[in-house]
Amino acid sequence: MSENSGKCPVVHGANATASENNAKWWPNALNLDILHQHDTKTNPLGSDFNYREELKKLDVAALKADLHALMIDSQPWWPADWGHYGGLMIRMSWHAAGTYRIADGRGGGGSGNQRFAPLNSWPDNVNLDKARRILWPIKKKYGNKVSWADLLVLAGTIAYESMGLKTFGFGFGRDDIWHPEIDVNWGAENEWLAPSDSRYGNLEDPTTMDNPLAAVQMGLIYVNPEGVNGKSDPLKTALQVRETFARMAMNDEETVALTAGGHTVGKAHGNGSAARLGPVPEGADIREQGLGWMNHETRGIGRDTVSSGIEGAWTTHPTKWDNGYFDILLSHEWELKKSPAGASQWEPINIKEEDKPVDVEDPSIRHNPIMTDADMAMIKDPIYREISERFHKDPAYFSEVFARAWFKLTHRDLGPKVRYLGPDVPQEDLIWQDPIAAGPSGYNVEEVKAKIEASSLSTSDMVTTAWDSARTFRSSDLRGGANGARIRLAPQKDWKGNEPERLARVLSILTPIAESSNVSIADVIVLAGNVGVERAAKAAGFDVTVAFLPGRGDATQENTDAVSFAPLEPLHDGYRNWLKQDYQVKPEELLLDRTQLMGLTAPEMTVLMGGMRAIGTNFGDTKHGVFSDKTGTLNTDFFTVLTDMKYIWEPTGENLYNMRDRNTGEVKFTATRVDLVFGSNSILRSYVEVYAQDDNKKKFVDDFIAAWVKVMNGDRFF
Repeated sequence: MSENSGKCPVVHGANATASENNAKWWPNALNLDILHQHDTKTNPLGSDFNYREELKKLDVAALKADLHALMIDSQPWWPADWGHYGGLMIRMSWHAAGTYRIADGRGGGGSGNQRFAPLNSWPDNVNLDKARRILWPIKKKYGNKVSWADLLVLAGTIAYESMGLKTFGFGFGRDDIWHPEIDVNWGAENEWLAPSDSRYGNLEDPTTMDNPLAAVQMGLIYVNPEGVNGKSDPLKTALQVRETFARMAMNDEETVALTAGGHTVGKAHGNGSAARLGPVPEGADIREQGLGWMNHETRGIGRDTVSSGIEGAWTTHPTKWDNGYFDILLSHEWELKKSPAGASQWEPINIKEEDKPVDVEDPSIRHNPIMTDADMAMIKDPIYREISERFHKDPAYFSEVFARAWFKLTHRDLGPKVRYLGPDVPQEDLIWQDPIAAGPSGYNVEEVKAKIEASSLSTSDMVTTAWDSARTFRSSDLRGGANGARIRLAPQKDWKGNEPERLARVLSILTPIAESSNVSIADVIVLAGNVGVERAAKAAGFDVTVAFLPGRGDATQENTDAVSFAPLEPLHDGYRNWLKQDYQVKPEELLLDRTQLMGLTAPEMTVLMGGMRAIGTNFGDTKHGVFSDKTGTLNTDFFTVLTDMKYIWEPTGENLYNMRDRNTGEVKFTATRVDLVFGSNSILRSYVEVYAQDDNKKKFVDDFIAAWVKVMNGDRFF
């Protein structure tokens, strides 16, 4: 008998990627996967699919009618509370959108990411897999004409409408992803719902929570409903609520409105033992077909459902939009009790029988309403209580504030209003949408370029300013970018990374050119960058024209929310070889984060790095990584030096290196870790070698220009 007899004929570990396996052996190696996700190969609809075009075929009225009908079409396999799925659908939409955070713009409902791990298996998302299955017949019917991302968000909006809220509007336009996002830092913990202490420098001060995190524990959307680390203390919970919602772009009034509006309808589920629930969707047996938290021991549905572990409704009429939340919350004394599942929850000490919500299955039975620790924070915190009392006295005002806050919650990561599609897009421009009026586009581009060329600006001045204006773009929430020229406004004009003195000098030259040409300063800044690139290419022997898309507008200080733009400030920029300060994260890892946010690939990152070094765009005009005596020329010296074995490198500081000639010992160049990683990392070195080849000088120029245009047009969506 062969010694191999009986051995499995396939390679084990098929679920692990090559990078994951490599990381086990070489944990300190730079992982470039963040730049390779969402490859077109994962998209079953093909590269020619255009969701915006498909949306034009969508019968929105019919879709909304079907969603309204779905809300009251209770399915026996997962029955609706009180015969209405509104609460479930709202929670699904909320938890899809509520992961958004302003620090890096990641999270949110804009991609349909809730369908994939880890979100589909988060503790806070328990049983939302059922909501998505209930929605499937709608998705099946309308097919490619509505994305999962749009449908997941729309369902909650229609649920509110069906229960009586006049919503503020809705915008379609969210494209689906087809693979889990790996670029989102949800926290460093290795266990779900680990104590939140590790996320804070000081647990007593929620502002010390690690950036860019917003939720207080791994696997939660916002805060722990039972209190800080599960210990009830409404005043401490209020501090966490305030910081968490602020990191999700909400002020105090919006926070109270969302808390109250979210709990005006639906209920929490904890009438049973969580120990009877099976594995989460991502870890469930194949027979479950992607469903998780299945209870095969007891009934586990309807009134016996266990989700959060808290049990009960917040209001008397949980399928009706009304002011019942504040009526209940402000009209009773409350005591801390335990749910059947053992979770801490607040219940009223004295309440009339007729004010209690009825059982979800038997209207002859009534139960106490409940409140979470976050709900109690709405009356224990003085600021929140004042807002709560205002809402209680003016139900119409509360409804309006909530409708606007819900719209903001569900659209914050959709980008500028120009991307919204459909008949229900509100006409009003909202400041959090970063409004920018369209600029002129029918002008003579060459005439403007000639004026720029004739100015006193250096190649570096032109390229650097255009880069700094465009690099703020975040593909995560589609904010920032060159459109609007907000680099000339507060707070951007004063950011250290923009070199305010140099920036002011360059703008003092470009602004008169824009005014005399009747062109937006935003267009002129980008045009100047193009002129600089063309000049550098010509100096290298290549006569090229950089593509330009006119029509950018100029934002005003009045329509710029300085507070919300503060998180866009670059604290590092490897392309300009700059760190605001030393960080625990390595500079090359920071480079990957910025590159991914800008929507660039690893090859694009490589070619841009070499070109920016060659042109001489380093912060403060440092020479680190400028491996050339021909600065201002779009040459390939960065690549040829990195691949030349006549040089050796020696560290001179935490982030600095000298390059010495092996034969003479002479220090020829200096560099940072960001520079050297392109020769060290095997993948990046393979790209470097392409541009170091003698026959690829023209390819380098062409590829640099293509990547440059992509950066300049990152925020030009159509």
